Amino acid sequence: MSQGTHRIMKKVNILLAVIVSLLAVYLMLLGTNSAQKVQSVVLSILSPFQRTGSAVKQGIGAMGKGLKSLDQLEDDNRRLERENKELRATNQILRDMEVENNKLREALDYRERSIFRLVPAQLLTRDATTWWSSVTINRGFEDGVDDGSQGGSPMTVMTDGGVVGKVMTAGKNDAKVVLITDENCKIGAYVEGTREKGIVSGARVQEGGNPELQMNFLSRNADLKPGQKVYTQGVGAVFPPGLLIGKVKSFKSRELDGQAIIEPAVDFSTLADVFVIAGAK
Repeated sequence: MSQGTHRIMKKVNILLAVIVSLLAVYLMLLGTNSAQKVQSVVLSILSPFQRTGSAVKQGIGAMGKGLKSLDQLEDDNRRLERENKELRATNQILRDMEVENNKLREALDYRERSIFRLVPAQLLTRDATTWWSSVTINRGFEDGVDDGSQGGSPMTVMTDGGVVGKVMTAGKNDAKVVLITDENCKIGAYVEGTREKGIVSGARVQEGGNPELQMNFLSRNADLKPGQKVYTQGVGAVFPPGLLIGKVKSFKSRELDGQAIIEPAVDFSTLADVFVIAGAK
């Protein structure tokens, strides 16, 4: 029973006790017959109140049993909040797994469609001091990866989105890859829909900025538009022709030539899975 109900019933009992006491005194002052008559009248008057008080007491008690305490409600609320957080976390994991599965499916499909023999690889390490310059992958000469030291040419590394870089040194089970965002990595390239050709290399990255490429030795009056795609030209033996490098971001005419800033096709900030081109199929 709640404290409020207990206080109400206590007051009712006190009032009834006072009334009964007063009647008892009054009956003692009366004769026997008169006392019996008065007692009968009093009992008939008090009987409905007694029954009503008992019913009210029972009703309030039953209602109190049906109500949850504040502590119980707080416990239920905390439990529901915890379950809600767990469901949100589970949904996020499922969404991440779906995205990863879609990426793997697209990569496998690209491998099947490619005209090249592709060796799948994953990034092992990435040095913070050379973040945009090089990475290490988990494939080496035992997997057929060549850095050119055996008389061949350094192999190209790419994703289904575009060119990543080239193998610089190959160990037994790993290899270091120089990225196209490195200033020393040079690629002969052309701009789609034009006769413009030039050399693509990494541009100096501003602190906190995303990597960009620069394409030099273009015509001073080259009519390049943002969004035009840039592909490997195939000059030399490293990068096969027709691989996507990126797209034109801007162009400026200089004293002797023209220069375009290229946005890479590959997102190097999230780079994880790559392919090494091991030759034609």
